Amino acid sequence: MIRLSPAVLLLATMSFAAVASEAQQHSGAESAYFRAVARYFEISEGEIAILGNWDLPHDEIPVLLFVARRAGVSAEALVALRESGRSWTELSVRYQIGAPALHVPLQDPASAGALSTLYVTFRDTPVDRWDEIHPSAQEIVALVNVRVLSQSLGLSPDDIMRRTADTMSFVELYSQLIR
Repeated sequence: MIRLSPAVLLLATMSFAAVASEAQQHSGAESAYFRAVARYFEISEGEIAILGNWDLPHDEIPVLLFVARRAGVSAEALVALRESGRSWTELSVRYQIGAPALHVPLQDPASAGALSTLYVTFRDTPVDRWDEIHPSAQEIVALVNVRVLSQSLGLSPDDIMRRTADTMSFVELYSQLIR
């Protein structure tokens, strides 16, 4: 039988408590993010919770709902297409949800950060030709999340865009912004 010293037991207990606390905070951040997404799309938190259990990154749930609503298709159908390997870019083209629908107006395009190349394309392309712009899947996720967070928090899209470089996910960014 292995005997552990009281110091090792205390250290193990403290480590477990720290991990549990971090998991709880992460869960709390996800819950807050999901509530904001539910309010934005005017659906129940229960529906969002179900979507959160699907094999889909949580940052993509607003994109799923945005595309489903715009395309008039079910979220389940879109998840099936995503699971079959289709990207958000492919799905936006398939369902004719182009750059005009995805574009988020900025007061200062310099605030676009990681999306600066896309915003240069918007600036250099006549608006009546924006349908020819096909944002990448990551750009689509960012644009939809910036829209949702901006409207949910009452912050300008510029403020949200500036903060995207400081975070790994929009769930994390939402958690930072509500603190």
